[in-house]
Amino acid sequence: MPSRTAPARRPSGGGFRRAVSAAVAGFLLAAAVTCATDDGSAPEQVPGAWPLTGVDAGGADTARPALAVKVENSDAARPQTGLNAADVVWEQVVEGGISRFVAVYHSTLPPTLGPVRSVRPMDAPIAAPLRGLLAFSGGQAPFIDAARAAGLQVVQPDSGPGFFRTGDRVAPHNTYVDPAALLGQADAEHQGPPPTQFWFGADATAVADGEPTGALGLALSAIAEPRWEWSGGDGAWLRSEGTVPALEADGARMRATNVVVLRVDLVDTAFTDSAGTAVPETVLVGDGEALVATGGHTVEAEWSKESVGDPVVLTLPGGDPVVLAPGSTWVELVPNGSGSVTVG
Repeated sequence: MPSRTAPARRPSGGGFRRAVSAAVAGFLLAAAVTCATDDGSAPEQVPGAWPLTGVDAGGADTARPALAVKVENSDAARPQTGLNAADVVWEQVVEGGISRFVAVYHSTLPPTLGPVRSVRPMDAPIAAPLRGLLAFSGGQAPFIDAARAAGLQVVQPDSGPGFFRTGDRVAPHNTYVDPAALLGQADAEHQGPPPTQFWFGADATAVADGEPTGALGLALSAIAEPRWEWSGGDGAWLRSEGTVPALEADGARMRATNVVVLRVDLVDTAFTDSAGTAVPETVLVGDGEALVATGGHTVEAEWSKESVGDPVVLTLPGGDPVVLAPGSTWVELVPNGSGSVTVG
């Protein structure tokens, strides 16, 4: 375990249940956008490792910035390209109940990534702690302004090279990016490496303190129901969209070393999309229940995030930090009330 102890957080008021989880009460909404702080609450980087995965960098230069990219996950977007190369992927509910991803790249850059879609209000608090670049295909001005106010460098088709359209899909599902070209746009204020977002170590908390688990069934909405199954042979959690294996364009199964489930509040905004559908916002400043899956085990935990610019902190109920296994992490934002988590 790391020597640093995370600050204690309030009890979460209930735990995840075997087979079906209970909804969590509570609502916390932060109105101010602030940049990341250095108050000692964030985890330290493992020496010589990539900061977002904890994997040994093998002497590679880790000083480059992180790139967060908004990736589509509708039926028309599948199979996507480049998600398995991400250090961290966040899955969120957007309008109509579909989900989208914020995929974060630092240790590995795929040659192509997509399809890329527009920004949403919760993207700023997801990406701000990285202090890097946020790329998307466009979006409403208040959401773009919020990303800039959070200290991110915004990258979109009119900002420079790296965006292109493919000929084998129809718009708007055909926007792709060259991640290296996007990072080449980094200005002087966004060329540093990202701070570590999670604790990593050889003794993962879920394996040491959790319960054996073969699968996680998640309901982010009535139509976004990802499932993760542990594969000992692959040493990874393998993803499905409902009952259908989730594959990349090259045929590889989508996978993760760690799956982190955060129970969150989903609130209405004053905005609608081009079809007039209300745009929801995931509340990420606050705290709540969490479930962490690593190595075929799960452990109940708590999450907290003090400001838009601070990372999510994962702790056990007593305040000790949750340690993840070195590797990729998917963060699933499951709404309180309407969402559910099945552990089996």
